[in-house]
Amino acid sequence: MKRPKLKKASKRLTCHKRYKIQKKIREHHRKVRKEAKKRGRKKPKKDPGVPSAAPFKEELLREAEQRKQRLEELKQKQKLNRQKEHEKKRKLEAKKNAAKIKEKAEGKESSGKSKAKTNKLLDKNSKKSFCRELKKVIEASDVVLEVLDARDPMGCRCPQLEQAVTCSGGDKKLLLVLNKIDLVPKENLEKWLNYLKKEFPTIAFKSATLMKDRTMQEQFTKRRARVDLSRTTECFGSKCLLKLLQDHVRTQNKAIQVGVVGFPNVGKSSVINSLKGVRACNVGLTRGVTKSMQIVHIDKQTKILDSPSIIADPSNNALALALRTILNSEETASAGVLEGVDAILNHCSKQQVMMHYSIPDFRNTEEFLTLLAQKRGMLKKGGVPDIENIAKVLLCDWTGAKISYHSQPPESHRPPPYLTEDITAKMQECFNLKILEEENKNAVQGLKCPSPANSITFQSAGMTNGTIQENKVTEEVSEWENLETSMEGEEDEEEDFTESDDDQDDVEEEKDIREESKVQVTRKAKLGKRQTSPTNSEKQIAESEHSNSLSLSLDKTADEDDAYDFNTDYV
Repeated sequence: MKRPKLKKASKRLTCHKRYKIQKKIREHHRKVRKEAKKRGRKKPKKDPGVPSAAPFKEELLREAEQRKQRLEELKQKQKLNRQKEHEKKRKLEAKKNAAKIKEKAEGKESSGKSKAKTNKLLDKNSKKSFCRELKKVIEASDVVLEVLDARDPMGCRCPQLEQAVTCSGGDKKLLLVLNKIDLVPKENLEKWLNYLKKEFPTIAFKSATLMKDRTMQEQFTKRRARVDLSRTTECFGSKCLLKLLQDHVRTQNKAIQVGVVGFPNVGKSSVINSLKGVRACNVGLTRGVTKSMQIVHIDKQTKILDSPSIIADPSNNALALALRTILNSEETASAGVLEGVDAILNHCSKQQVMMHYSIPDFRNTEEFLTLLAQKRGMLKKGGVPDIENIAKVLLCDWTGAKISYHSQPPESHRPPPYLTEDITAKMQECFNLKILEEENKNAVQGLKCPSPANSITFQSAGMTNGTIQENKVTEEVSEWENLETSMEGEEDEEEDFTESDDDQDDVEEEKDIREESKVQVTRKAKLGKRQTSPTNSEKQIAESEHSNSLSLSLDKTADEDDAYDFNTDYV
């Protein structure tokens, strides 16, 4: 059976519809005519000319002709000027295009490097700018306050910074500010104060997190007055610190600049705000809020310099990198965050963690994170637990002021090699240590500290190495720059080089494999810096990837033998 041909739909309309359309058209035309009448005639009226009976008719006509000629001349001049402008624009565009072509021909390596340098200078979030600003603060300050987290004071100490301050020469002093003392048991706090005062004068400090802003000074209602705000509004140790600084001013007989230094999320900006009594510096849970040096005037003779956080060296262990590095939500990889959580859980007692989070027994970190995500409701589509985000939240909790954990000081006191008896005596010269001890005791007694049962026991990994000099940061950046420039060079060669269709496809495939192998090598180098001893599983994966790449290249050579290469001369 043949398929019947489909007839086209007819364009004929019913009479009722056709008449309706015609009626609407007539109405529309009528409306347009009415509007035109209201506006009036737009057509210019014809010039009736000069009447023959008028005197000086010939002169008037001559003047009219002269005006017409002038108008025409003006129009021609304007046209010529426009043409000249267009020509100039075209020439400039041609010059720019020629310059771009020359730059491409000379080499993109130099231009790429210059662009990268300018971008890095402008980028305030770069590690190099952080180091530069920190160095400025250390050089400008007469007294340096190293802020430490009372939960892990040893982990918050930077030996490079202490050495730079002590060995700088002059009358530079270094004070240790033990912040967040309300998150540690009293017994543990007293032990740490006794241990640290042997090296540097230490101040027990509890910063006020809920500060009164300048614009909102009279907004505390009656309901809020009933609520106990002792944990947030009260500040301990600020008067003691101000007294010490004032004594130093009297001995020096000049104005002082005090630099506040420390690792991220230790509470540098909150210490400054509590000393000032007003929210002068920005504070946040995210690490690395302060990105440049900020000057805060407390008195006529004391200035406080807020600095960006110290950058942790990548050679540190996983625990130090997890708690002391600046986390960027875009750049941080999920593997690094999971490693950090794993390191934290390994350095804590399992039962206390289970009790704190009210979670059942778990075998590994992934199981712990899945249970925590299910409990807090952090789920993806289909009810899958969001492990990456819950790991980031957990790291923020451990560096913030949510969880109370404590680490024990070392049993035997072994000062670092850069700290001699002369240096310790020099650091304690201008300060009244007896008043300091009394003030610390009063602060500890007045605090509401958690009991040892409620706080998690934590094993400290010791001092964390930090990078203060820019040279150490630039070396890492230069490696990445060289890799990027080499990749760009390869891409340019691909664009310039033209072959037949089959040969070009083969060349592109080979280059893709080379690029993949280079990326794998760079990733391994980066992981090698963080973890000095790679596991057997990682080695097996690397060997398998290498074998796959070799097999692919061998297959390609076999296919390429059949194709005829026009560039080579077969003799």
